[in-house]
Amino acid sequence: MTSENIKEKDNKETKRTDRRKNDNMVTLEKSKELIERVVSINRVASVVKGGKRFGFSTLVVVGDGKGRVGAGIGKANDVRASIEKGIAKAKTSMIEVELTEDNTITHSVIGKFGAAEILLKPAGPGTGVISGGAARAVLESVGIENVLTKCLRSRNPINVVRATLDGLSQTRSRSLVARMREKEEAEL
Repeated sequence: MTSENIKEKDNKETKRTDRRKNDNMVTLEKSKELIERVVSINRVASVVKGGKRFGFSTLVVVGDGKGRVGAGIGKANDVRASIEKGIAKAKTSMIEVELTEDNTITHSVIGKFGAAEILLKPAGPGTGVISGGAARAVLESVGIENVLTKCLRSRNPINVVRATLDGLSQTRSRSLVARMREKEEAEL
């Protein structure tokens, strides 16, 4: 090999590594945009001929803090893989939520899923998120800062998260209600 070929080969390799570094930095920046929270991790066992085979089921909530949130359940043989699967499912199932200027919901609503019911009420500035663990993860990931909640029935984390998402998807802004009624916002 001549010295020119060696230099050319070295330049190509450095370009490849630089490109890889840039790609990794982009993916890190993308992941910084989203708030990822692990709500619960369940260890499950299946009994087989040689003994028990353990796996993990993970409930993950992902949001951008600006009105988008999603939840997903990942299942795998190790915790890290189940969390990654849950994050991937949560990113694909994100919903948009209309927030007020005070970073709260627009009106009171009851979300339902399975046996779980959760009451969501808007709160004044400075109140904070008054909520339990599963619902708190969803509300903080979506970017809500002032809200009151109460679990009315089941407290199963998976059902509470889905009920919270149901309640958030039921909220409507003043402008949307005005358009539906074919009126001005001031007339409401």
